[in-house]
Amino acid sequence: MKAAELPADFKVPRAASVLRHSVTESIRNAILVGRFQPGERLPERELCEMTGVSRTLVREALRQLESEGLIHVIPHRGPVVDRLLPEQAEGIYQVREELEGLACQLFAERATDEQLKSLQSAFQALKRAFAQGGSLEQLSAKNYFYQQLLDGAGNEALTTTLRLLNSRVMLLRSTSMQAPGRAKKSLAELGELLEALAARDGRAARKAGSLHVRNAARVAIKVLRETQAAMAAE
Repeated sequence: MKAAELPADFKVPRAASVLRHSVTESIRNAILVGRFQPGERLPERELCEMTGVSRTLVREALRQLESEGLIHVIPHRGPVVDRLLPEQAEGIYQVREELEGLACQLFAERATDEQLKSLQSAFQALKRAFAQGGSLEQLSAKNYFYQQLLDGAGNEALTTTLRLLNSRVMLLRSTSMQAPGRAKKSLAELGELLEALAARDGRAARKAGSLHVRNAARVAIKVLRETQAAMAAE
């Protein structure tokens, strides 16, 4: 694929304030929306054309993505998109359910009215993205919603812990969102969560947040198992 034919979503503006961060985010997004599939090689030349930057910046970005667990380097083959196993996904979702449930409870108990309004606005933006946007816009809107949620929870240790898992969480989020009917159910679940948050009901918010993660887990793990079975049958 020639550079001129590449999607604009992944092109990195030269005027970006932190170019390395922008390159990393661009390649990460390309993985998350399926531009590069699990097990697929990431040729440096193709990444340079896709992002419009030098090999040096691409290599720095790849090192960051390797540290996040999105890719791994195979000797004599180079960087390859990591493939999450169903068992790995189960472990991640177990942690997410506990931590995000707690985040919802803390938001209900601690968030200011302004932070609640910001979260409600983020939810409206998410609904618009699901109705009109592409997969990258939807994923970005979902991530922004969670950023607002964590900001309102006001627990630095909780936020830091979840962000350590962030890349793999986003990969699983992308997997679950692609399942037929999941987007509509996800919005309904988040709508119930917002009602509990607005009522400042910490217990109900925690329950709603945990249920949302649990339902997403069931969908994503099913997809991963089906993929694993299909590969084994080849």
